[in-house]
Amino acid sequence: MSKDWHPSTRAIHAGTRRSQYGEVSEALFLTQGFVYDSAEQAEARFEALGEDEFIYARYGNPTVRMFEDRIADLLGYEDCFACASGMAAVSGALTALLKAGDHVVAARALFGSCIYVLEDVLGRFGVEVTLVDGTDNAAWDAAIRPDTRLVFFESISNPTLEVVDIRHVVKAAHAVGALVLADDAMATPVFSYARACGADIAIVSTTKHVDGQGRMLGGAICGPRDLIRGPIEAYMKHTGGAMNPFAAWTHLKALETMGLRVRAQAQTALELAEALSGHDKIASVRYPTHQAHPQQALALAQAPVGGTVIAFEVKGGKEACFSFLNALQVITISNNFADAKSIATHPATTTHQRLTQEQKDVLGISPGLVRLSAGLEDPRDLIADLMQALK
Repeated sequence: MSKDWHPSTRAIHAGTRRSQYGEVSEALFLTQGFVYDSAEQAEARFEALGEDEFIYARYGNPTVRMFEDRIADLLGYEDCFACASGMAAVSGALTALLKAGDHVVAARALFGSCIYVLEDVLGRFGVEVTLVDGTDNAAWDAAIRPDTRLVFFESISNPTLEVVDIRHVVKAAHAVGALVLADDAMATPVFSYARACGADIAIVSTTKHVDGQGRMLGGAICGPRDLIRGPIEAYMKHTGGAMNPFAAWTHLKALETMGLRVRAQAQTALELAEALSGHDKIASVRYPTHQAHPQQALALAQAPVGGTVIAFEVKGGKEACFSFLNALQVITISNNFADAKSIATHPATTTHQRLTQEQKDVLGISPGLVRLSAGLEDPRDLIADLMQALK
């Protein structure tokens, strides 16, 4: 790989492996096992795998390895382990790196499943978790202890789009020898800044912007090779969380157009935020790099673009919000984001339903909150749809 290549070039060519047939499009290896030339070769591979050697699809696959190399290169990390879903990546990384008695500090503004893994799953196995206001640098400083093993946050939180000062958190964590894990789903692989800000590991739900077309689940854990091919690979391959080859192949093909898609979606998201800002039926609008966002300066200091998702609050609570959602004609009601189709989500009753009312209040997940993922439709049609639904 030429380190002079730009991201769009890397997204198309990084990690390419060709078979003896010299195919242009990446080959899809749909096999769960591999044949050995001799018993001695089988023994040698089970003792130590060489470069581009494979023994079982749960342990590795040529198509999956291409995807791992490509996404790692794109995000600026040494290595990657591709997972069955974004949550397989989150839970796998946390479980592989933690043990009973360890202390974790995490931002309180997290996707509902992440909170479940931290508090319910890890808590049952003796991991102590402290949740803090991720926007408050002093809260991070106070919570991180000499025995803190790991810190975890979403670069841009789901669904309220809070922004974490990653450089500050990294400095505080590294001062006590703690690892820094960043969930980069909202920041997108195109505009990811986790590595540039010093995060040890970046976790990506490739279901989102990588596939980005509502077809495949996937996740990726990117980081230094000693962690990826050490405790993380060991845990994932033995517990069965690896990505399947067809998903990896689909993701490889999607990476070729991801930059074009995500940049267009991000521009649309900014236009939608601008169109909604100041509307008499909208209480507030959030998009990280928009002037209405309270952390705009920090967001711009970390990345020039705020992603593909906006959040806004419809006045009138749940009843008015549901009326608005039900009146949408172009925008789809669903619970995913980063799709080619624009998607509206009501977090309080779907993705974050399991949170207590007190937790929702603290996080700003109000009955009128809408998370809107900008798709690839014409922005003028989306704005018109929003306006008629509000009317």
